[in-house]
Amino acid sequence: MSLTQLLPFELAQEFGIVPMTDEGSAFTVATAPHMTVATLSAARQRLGKPLRTQPVTADRFREIVTQTYAAHSVKQGSSVTDQSARTDATSGEADLLSSIANDSDSPAVRIVSELLREALARGASDIHLDATEQGGRVRFRVDGILKDARDSDSATHAALVARCKVMAILDIAERRLPQDGRLQVTIAGHRVDVRVATLPTQHGERVVLRLLDTSAARLNLAALGFQAATLEALRSAARMPHGLVLVTGPTGSGKTTTLYAAVTELDRERLNVVSVEDPVEYALDRVAQTQVNPRIELTFARALRSILRHDPDVIIVGEIRDRETAEIAIQASLTGHLVLASLHTNTAGAAITRLADMGVEPYLLASSLRGVLAQRLVRKLCVECRSKRDITAEELTLLERHRAVPQDGIKSLFDAVGCAACSGTGYRGRVGLYRWMPLNADIARAVHGHVADTELEALASEAGWPAIASDAARYLADGTTSLSEVLRVVTA
Repeated sequence: MSLTQLLPFELAQEFGIVPMTDEGSAFTVATAPHMTVATLSAARQRLGKPLRTQPVTADRFREIVTQTYAAHSVKQGSSVTDQSARTDATSGEADLLSSIANDSDSPAVRIVSELLREALARGASDIHLDATEQGGRVRFRVDGILKDARDSDSATHAALVARCKVMAILDIAERRLPQDGRLQVTIAGHRVDVRVATLPTQHGERVVLRLLDTSAARLNLAALGFQAATLEALRSAARMPHGLVLVTGPTGSGKTTTLYAAVTELDRERLNVVSVEDPVEYALDRVAQTQVNPRIELTFARALRSILRHDPDVIIVGEIRDRETAEIAIQASLTGHLVLASLHTNTAGAAITRLADMGVEPYLLASSLRGVLAQRLVRKLCVECRSKRDITAEELTLLERHRAVPQDGIKSLFDAVGCAACSGTGYRGRVGLYRWMPLNADIARAVHGHVADTELEALASEAGWPAIASDAARYLADGTTSLSEVLRVVTA
């Protein structure tokens, strides 16, 4: 049995390990930067011999994978578990798509490059290649909103999907199963990490490319638009030697950016900072980052248990999803570790009730939790075309109901218009709205008493911490955003 059969293409890519030579008593393997101790152990068990590792760069690893598995990924499309569940594409189709996707002069290569450049120029966070009954549709997500970019026929869409797969070193012949990969490109001097995810749909495969500009990893908390009191409260919580700090909000609300910005505030020369994420979006200096991998049973909980044996000072948890992860995070925060984590809830108070629903005892929450930050992102009005007008009585009543009226009052609002500078949307960029809820004595007693999240929110407001809608008042008054945009985000 060949080395590529012992460790199929998909496992080699996931493990970050490619077998190169069989020396009899051991295998020599090339290892990528994302290879971990857990994946190395899994590869050793599968290959059945000790491994001699040769670390290589991510670019070199991609070259080795392409050279080693070229025939298998195109003609055989090796599977992780079941060789009988193969793609419905014929070998001829796979060969044709592969040749098109690798031909530097082919339209698919040119179009994908154009899409990446256009997406970066527009400030898009994602590129969607949707399969439709007529062929394909390309959409960009700009400032959280999807916008059509272009349509294509079925043949062009298939070639674009194949090109994306080749770039991300995915199995070009596999069309029945979702696949995930990543790549790195440099566009106009910007190094951009791209996460690639494929999904089979009724009309064919769709692909989503998430663009992760590595410069975003250098953000700091002061650049995220916090009010002074909220910024100082979050910084103070992140400086504590132990405890749990949560960042909450829906998908796409900027939680990961806030967590990464908080990490930049830490003294990473003196502290051992370890993270477990799904996926690792940005490489952070002096942070040991681990990516979960359910296929090899590397879950958040399992990774956390191992991290606790690595003498951490600060633990970053990409997302608390289940009771086991929540309990380990709480225990870590109670035993001398600072834990920064994200949680998918709509309000700060709901984060506490969500953890209680997972089975975390309220008294443990009251003892370990230092504060909860809830956040949203609203689009900023284009300064080239925004329009100022007087506020109406109905709008003023609406703002008062949401407690979104500035202290000195408000007499005018700004609306989106649309121009060439903002591609006709009326908006350019986004800014954050935040709500900090500390665990003061009153809120801690309420947590002990199993009160509803609405009561916790009310207690935070009584303590002087504005709700998310209230945080928007400053942006409405100076024309940073519009009332319709705030209501879209806050009341959605």
